[in-house]
Amino acid sequence: MTNLKTLLAGTALMALTASAALSAEIAVIGGSNDDAFWNIIKKGIDDATPAVEANGGKVTYLRLVNYDNFAPDVVQLIRTAISMEVDGIVIPNWVPEAEDPAIKDAVAAGIKVILMNAGGADKATELGAINYVGSDEYVAGVAGGEYFGTAGKKNVLCINTLPGAANTEARCKGVIDGITGKGGTGVQLPLPTTSFGDATAVAEAIKAELLKDDRIDGVITISAGDADSAAIAVEQAGKAGAAMLGSFDMNGAGLERIKAGTQGFAIDQQPYLQSYLAVSLLAAHIDFGTDLPVFPVLTGPGIVDASNIDATLAGVALGAR
Repeated sequence: MTNLKTLLAGTALMALTASAALSAEIAVIGGSNDDAFWNIIKKGIDDATPAVEANGGKVTYLRLVNYDNFAPDVVQLIRTAISMEVDGIVIPNWVPEAEDPAIKDAVAAGIKVILMNAGGADKATELGAINYVGSDEYVAGVAGGEYFGTAGKKNVLCINTLPGAANTEARCKGVIDGITGKGGTGVQLPLPTTSFGDATAVAEAIKAELLKDDRIDGVITISAGDADSAAIAVEQAGKAGAAMLGSFDMNGAGLERIKAGTQGFAIDQQPYLQSYLAVSLLAAHIDFGTDLPVFPVLTGPGIVDASNIDATLAGVALGAR
């Protein structure tokens, strides 16, 4: 009987030890609180967190305060995550030249990394990340540029309020290549990063460009919030109905414009899925050694326009789009 009790006690201890080992601590690095896109990312994190916590783990969301000191602040968040001795980091590779050394340090410290939202498969492989979850920004841009061309637009302006960031540069390059392939032309309008979130500054800059060049018949922004400013600029410049408006990502106002016919389309990369899948995949990899044969895990692009706006709005009502 004593041997049986000892055996059972040992088995219970082993089970407890195994359970305690299932304790992935993950840090997710993301955009500022006043950026609506990253609030959808937060919902994905929040929905994935209970499964992590059920296995004894923890998820910490580290967000930028603003974008004024963009690259150094992102690097500082990576360094903060490393100092927390987390098991895994989910990180957008927005500014590779600044972030890469810090991400490599995280990998060298034994931290598992998944790139999310920005970076792509090639960068994930280069840095030693286990996967990339997100959209291919260049491919998404090409889709947008081609959409303009198919609609008969010839001169497209891509508004970049975060110039120098790898994902936004890829977006605008894709747009330009896409419209060029359809026989049109495209140019990027880079604005100071301090203008991001400043609706008045963005609207005035776009309006000035539209008034300066009457040939512009298409405007696309790198964020949904900027599209709100662009809509004002198009109206004030007297280009409503002549200049088609498109955006990367979407918000309630943009979707209502698509519904009303005053915005042509939005390019959806499904941010909810990006964070939900990235956190879930990383935690399972750390806890159970699981992995996916799919590399990268692409969540977009998808075009939202008049043809599918009602189905999209149904997802918005549930807080996941």
